Amino acid sequence: MRQTIKIALAAAVSLAALPAGATAVAAAPAAPAAFSSTASASVSQASVTRSQAIAIATRRVPGARVTEVEREWEHGYRTWEIELRKGYREYEVHVAIATGRIVKFRVHHDD
Repeated sequence: MRQTIKIALAAAVSLAALPAGATAVAAAPAAPAAFSSTASASVSQASVTRSQAIAIATRRVPGARVTEVEREWEHGYRTWEIELRKGYREYEVHVAIATGRIVKFRVHHDD
């Protein structure tokens, strides 16, 4: 009960100290250190962007036109799947998001 009164009193003092027309914003508690470091580690793992993956795939098949790009799992890796077309051939290139390495390459012949 005493803790509730202290919090209410602190909030009232804070609101009274605001200038006229200002808006009070409650501060959210800081995230635990373990959570924030984990979150930043997972963000840094996604190092290859969509446009970088397209550049890697078009270097593998020069002169090809990109027809489709999507993210998926392939051979245990989170990948960008880029489909390209050149002449009567369709290419499927899987680029690992974490490393930028090509983990799968297939050629389909259209007859």
